[in-house]
Amino acid sequence: MRAAICYEAGSPLRVEELAIDEPGLGEVRVRIAACAICHSDIAYIKGLWGPIVPTVFGHEAAGVVEAVGAGTVDLTVGDPVLVTLIRSCGSCRSCGRGLPVLCDGGFRLNGESPLRHPDGRPVAQGLRTGGFAEQVTVHASQVVGLPAEMSLETASVVACAVLTGYGSVVHTAAVEPGSAVAVIGCGGVGLNAVQAARLGGADPVIAVDVAEPKLRAAERFGATRCVNSMGPDPVAAIRAMTGGAGVDYAVVTVGATAAVDLAFAITGAGGGVVLVGMPATGALAAFDPGTIANLNQRVLGSKMGTVRLERDVPAILELYRAGRWKLDELITGRYPLDAINEAIAAAQAPDSLRTLIVN
Repeated sequence: MRAAICYEAGSPLRVEELAIDEPGLGEVRVRIAACAICHSDIAYIKGLWGPIVPTVFGHEAAGVVEAVGAGTVDLTVGDPVLVTLIRSCGSCRSCGRGLPVLCDGGFRLNGESPLRHPDGRPVAQGLRTGGFAEQVTVHASQVVGLPAEMSLETASVVACAVLTGYGSVVHTAAVEPGSAVAVIGCGGVGLNAVQAARLGGADPVIAVDVAEPKLRAAERFGATRCVNSMGPDPVAAIRAMTGGAGVDYAVVTVGATAAVDLAFAITGAGGGVVLVGMPATGALAAFDPGTIANLNQRVLGSKMGTVRLERDVPAILELYRAGRWKLDELITGRYPLDAINEAIAAAQAPDSLRTLIVN
């Protein structure tokens, strides 16, 4: 199969032929129809989260089941499926607590990549998926069946951006109707946090970003107010929108410490700061613990929106079918695998929401 390989941080990816394992026990091989480019992929490609080994990145994917391994249930060849990075055993302590995103179970694929050069050299499976490719072999827990009529291109964006933004508001924060919510960062994840806050009855829903095209997109996705954080005094502007009280929830979807600082500055008494975006390794944010204690505030980490695939993917798709959730509008570009580097560049443009690699 063909796949786009990252050999060195910051260097262009190369599309090469690779061997891919047949699915083993509890695994499945999927032929990829579309894989969206997430900023997590870009951060890894740039080397922001650690050293780069020969790796195939890409983790927001959808396709068709091509082969199933022994012990795989509820999946058959030909099924249209969503492919995610959430690999869960169902029996460890985290899974037992309803937190499959934190699963620490043992899997063959955790220690043995299914990808290799034809000469046998290993190639890492980036973010447990390796979706910038024609095929992936993943654990069956990473795969969710899709309705036959669902566009696989549209479905691909659900695998990370939509799930994470939705879950950060619905599950991690558990935003109540009437809450004041600010979403800092209006890329793919942030726009879905905006959608979730709007559907949950938050008011106001304040979109915050440094790029005007992102703020205009946030308005289309349900934001009631917008603030450019490069303006003269964004803290004062946001607090004025809440009668001076500050927001009840500040959802930070970008990996920048300045955004974390802003979140603490705009959150009011009894409020919560929800950290979704991950800064570069080693980057630190400072806060006053006395203020947090005195104001009865909370700091909440949100990995993949604390979602459970079997519950949340059907819920989102039902909202989409009912016309209450925007998915098609997230897609702003489509590129073939051979144009992976042009696609990555396009994904970083101010007016880009989600760029797809399509096979």
